[in-house]
Amino acid sequence: MRYCSTRAGARGRSFRDVLFSGFAPDGGMFMPENIPMLSAETLRSWRSLSYQQLLCEICSLYIPEQEIPRPHLQELIAQALSSFSVPDAVRLVHLKDSLSILELFHGETLAFKDLAMSCTAQFLQYFLRRDGKRATILVGTSGDTGGSAIRSVLGLSEVDIVVVFPRGRVTRVQERQMTTSAADNVHVFAADGTSDDIDVALRKLFADPELVRRHGLMSLNSVNWSRILVQMAHFLFAFLQLSGGDGEDPRAELEVLVPTGGAGNITAGYILKLMGIPLRLVAMVNANDIVHRGVQSGDFSMSDSVKQTLAPAIDIQDPYNMERVFWLLSGGDGVMVKSLMEEFQETHRLSLPAPLHQQLCEVMSSGSVSDDGILETMRRCWQDNHYLLCPHTAVGVWRHYHCPITPGEHRCCIATASPAKFQEAVHRAGLTLDLPEAVLALDALESRYEVLERSDDWESRLRRHIESIGSARERRDQRK
Repeated sequence: MRYCSTRAGARGRSFRDVLFSGFAPDGGMFMPENIPMLSAETLRSWRSLSYQQLLCEICSLYIPEQEIPRPHLQELIAQALSSFSVPDAVRLVHLKDSLSILELFHGETLAFKDLAMSCTAQFLQYFLRRDGKRATILVGTSGDTGGSAIRSVLGLSEVDIVVVFPRGRVTRVQERQMTTSAADNVHVFAADGTSDDIDVALRKLFADPELVRRHGLMSLNSVNWSRILVQMAHFLFAFLQLSGGDGEDPRAELEVLVPTGGAGNITAGYILKLMGIPLRLVAMVNANDIVHRGVQSGDFSMSDSVKQTLAPAIDIQDPYNMERVFWLLSGGDGVMVKSLMEEFQETHRLSLPAPLHQQLCEVMSSGSVSDDGILETMRRCWQDNHYLLCPHTAVGVWRHYHCPITPGEHRCCIATASPAKFQEAVHRAGLTLDLPEAVLALDALESRYEVLERSDDWESRLRRHIESIGSARERRDQRK
């Protein structure tokens, strides 16, 4: 298995190469050069596997044995999932009217990103310790990614992590999960802007090959292929549990409702669909509806500003993983994707070519939900099931209440976070919840972060900080 850039400027890269990368050198994103197919026989043989075992099977298709031998891969995944609060790391809950909820939030920061982040951190540590190297991780976040990334590398001597979050645009729990770490390898910045603004500065830093080389600069955002790879297992587990787990036909279609921001999850689902899994994917967004408009009309253009909603982790107007979807839809036409995405980055506007738009409509549908719709869905789900949704999961479940499925069909919603992280939304819905001890304990911890004012040159500030991390690391090495 080798990897290439979605913009045609890099090919033949190893899993290790792309794991330690942010964006590709040409500004694109890394993708596998070929997508393996899963046979009906393979699916039947996987029916009884646990989530952890399925994750290992998926990863082994994309991580060659010579890079991480199978026994080591199994150990790394087991270690990554060892701290989750439910036995198999994820849990499938069955609600009324053929709706199932796949809970992915049982990690330490109560968000789905803990699954892919913890595995990716184990892969990183494996290579760094084997090769005697170090890395600096640079992460921009709209909310959940930051805390999860910090937790996954907390205290690792081989890694420093720099996290940038949009000040005033995350919940208190999300902010406290990022700013209360006292570990020396954690560096947090609060930026006076949106998560899309942050991404602009970070792209420029990753585009500097000398900076990347000197400091082992890499990303743990879903720019990183490893994140997408692990997320593929969510969809496979749901499919085998709900549609492929009984009867003679292991290929009965499953509809999956996917709360969508940066579009990493929907990308993972689409890759699994290309591998032969019959998924009907629905990208559900909040008022930041660029993906919805792209699917409905081909208008892939940013709005004038990012709208603050009750589902802040998907308050995103630059769903960067859609570049991967466009590349797949185009049959790997990196030249076309490069032209489209450079136009989008320059003008913030893009009208999808008619053939590409038609292909997009064939592989996914979409919907957009207002804050009122989120609250209505949270209340109804509680009334019907005594089940409390987080506002992001409610964005997905809204579809279930407004577009009923045919009797006998299966529908699953990806539950991306615990409602405990979004107390304001829960209270606005007129509901209550008991906070976990880990959330209550955050208030007693001291915060530590720096502020990036809107008037600052964010790229220069972050570059200087990365350089200072490298200098401090060299001084420590000299003392040893």
